[in-house]
Amino acid sequence: MHIVVSIKQVPDTSEVRIDPRTNTMIRSGVPSIINPDDVHALEEAIRLKEQFGGRVTVVTMGPAQARDALRETISYGADEAILCSDRRFAGADTLATSYALWKAILKIGEAEPVDLLLCGRQALDGDTGQVPPGLATRLGWPQLTSVFKIEELELSARRIVVHRAVEGGEEIVCSRLPCVITCTREINIPRYPSFPNMVRAARYQPTTWDKTDLGIDDDSQIGLRGSPTIVSKVWAPGPRKRGATVLIDGSDPEAAASQLVRLLMHEPLLEVEVASAGDKHD
Repeated sequence: MHIVVSIKQVPDTSEVRIDPRTNTMIRSGVPSIINPDDVHALEEAIRLKEQFGGRVTVVTMGPAQARDALRETISYGADEAILCSDRRFAGADTLATSYALWKAILKIGEAEPVDLLLCGRQALDGDTGQVPPGLATRLGWPQLTSVFKIEELELSARRIVVHRAVEGGEEIVCSRLPCVITCTREINIPRYPSFPNMVRAARYQPTTWDKTDLGIDDDSQIGLRGSPTIVSKVWAPGPRKRGATVLIDGSDPEAAASQLVRLLMHEPLLEVEVASAGDKHD
C-alpha cells in the first residue's frame, strides 16, 4: 500500500506578518511548524502502514525552509519526503496550490500507484480547507472530509469505511480506493519521534521538484498568476472599546426588561447590571 500525505508548513500564529505591497504572508525568517491537523494525518498514515504494510510519502509545496518540516515527518516514520519549490509558485492561493500538488501526486504515482491521499482538515494560517477537495477534484477521486475514525480498510476489495463529522452528528461512509481523506485532530494522538528515525531525519535530504520537474509549462496556473483570489486590503483590528456600566432598577420587571432591550439594541458595548428590589446601592 502506498499512502501520500500532503502537509503544509505554517508560520507560528503569534509571528504572522503581512507584506504591505503584495498583501501576502511573509514566511521568510518567521518561525514555522507543521500544520497541526497535518500531523494527525501523518500519524494515521503511519498507523495504516504499520497495520497493512507499504510506504508513506510526504509532499509539500513551499520555500526552501520547508525542508525542515519534511525532515520532521521522517522523524515520525515517513519513508520519503518531496518538496515542490519554485519561485514561480510564490503567492499561490488554494487553486494554484492544488494544481502544483496535483502534478506532484501524479508524478509520485508514476513510480508506485497511490492508494490513499491523507491531508489535515484545514491549515492553521489560511483556515479554508479547500486544497484537499481541490486535489480530489483534479485527481477524480472520492473525497472523505472531516474523518475522525477509519473503521475498515480492505485493500483486496479496494474499499474503505470511515466515520466523518457532520453538523449535529456523524456519518459512516464507504468509499472505493484510491480516495482523499481529510483528518480531524480527534482521529488519533500523534506519537513522539523515535531515536532511530530522528537520526535518519537529521541526515535526510528531501527530494526537490520545481515546475520543470513537475511538467508545468503554463505559468498562468501557478503562483500569483494562477490565483484568482485577491486580497485587496489587510489591516489589524483596533483595540476593543470597553463601554460604561449601567444599573437597572429591577423592582419593576416589565420596565426593567424594556430598558434592557433598548440598551442592548442601541448600546451593545454597555455592561448592564440589574438590581433587585432588595439591593441597596450608595
